[in-house]
Amino acid sequence: MKTRSEVFCLMGCCLGAAVVTASVNAAQFEELTEYFRQANVVAGPELVECTLSGGSRTSCFRITVTPSPATYTPGPWCPDTIADSAENGGIWLENGEVHDVSGAFIEDMANFYSDNDWQLFDEDTGAVFVTDTLEKCAGAAQPEVDPEFRQQCVECQMAYLDEDATVTYTIPLEPVAVEQPLDTRDVGSGLAFNGIRLDAPAPVADILGNYTLAPFDDCGGHVNLHVGYHYHAATDCLDDTASKTEHGSVVGVAMDGYLIHARLLNDGSLPADLDQCGGHETDELSYHYHAGEQGSNAILSCLKAEYGCVSEEPGVECDASVSRRPGGGGDGRPDFAAAAQRLGVSEDELMRALGAPPPDFDQAAGTLGVTVDALQEAMGRP
Repeated sequence: MKTRSEVFCLMGCCLGAAVVTASVNAAQFEELTEYFRQANVVAGPELVECTLSGGSRTSCFRITVTPSPATYTPGPWCPDTIADSAENGGIWLENGEVHDVSGAFIEDMANFYSDNDWQLFDEDTGAVFVTDTLEKCAGAAQPEVDPEFRQQCVECQMAYLDEDATVTYTIPLEPVAVEQPLDTRDVGSGLAFNGIRLDAPAPVADILGNYTLAPFDDCGGHVNLHVGYHYHAATDCLDDTASKTEHGSVVGVAMDGYLIHARLLNDGSLPADLDQCGGHETDELSYHYHAGEQGSNAILSCLKAEYGCVSEEPGVECDASVSRRPGGGGDGRPDFAAAAQRLGVSEDELMRALGAPPPDFDQAAGTLGVTVDALQEAMGRP
């Protein structure tokens, strides 16, 4: 796999390593800056020093954005009644397919999931139970849902966010490859060029297990109170800010620094030889990703290099290795390094056993040779 420095060197004369690296960093910084010209930028972009997830010290691209798109208004998500058409709701991703969340879809949830306990609407009036306040949004949009917030179609409005809410992304300019792919749940998949987070897979098991439905809008996005509006699918809504190339559109940059292309090439075909993370290298291009199928709930399946940082606080120095050390993980996500240490296995063994989200704890426990209770306790789950 060629690095950008090697590609740069092949295109011209190979100067000293430091000069080549500086030249590549400057060129990549200017390229990324141009890509984000249509984002709601609050600060930056700027070139900063950073520490990546594996402890590598390098140069990063840092940008602070408002977590809302500049070219369209997010939503809708939940229909108001079971009589509403698909235009009044968003979409739901299930088994690789995209489903319109119409009133009829809400009415049919019990049949759709073969579970008669589903009841997201008032049988007398046909009104859909929607989290239509900040309190309901905060109560339902979390892994452990209070019983009073179950049986809800969950939508959080942009108006629930602080007016000055921002998110800062610190992304390596030169990817530092790792031997074993990294899970996107630690930091998300990346950042679209419209300034919106390309997130890890939505925690569907937690959502459905609480008899809630958290639809995405037709652009594949919804809102939470921490990172604002974010995507769980790469859709045509990214076309306006994409960069057109002969290898398909480039829609964003991954948190490890590799570029993310649209799923399909310009002729509508699927790129060949994609690896487990959805990436490949061509004769003309260094390694890059192609976004996953819209219905897959995985924009990227994994990351092939050390990742940078995402922060709600601007100006904070990035040290992504902290969250992967025992005692880290202050963002509420599992601390996989600490969990692996408690279980007496390597972090890579733990990640492979858990697989793609949502994890099958029974299968993972069997693979690791531990009890399900021990695995869940190590992962900080009740």
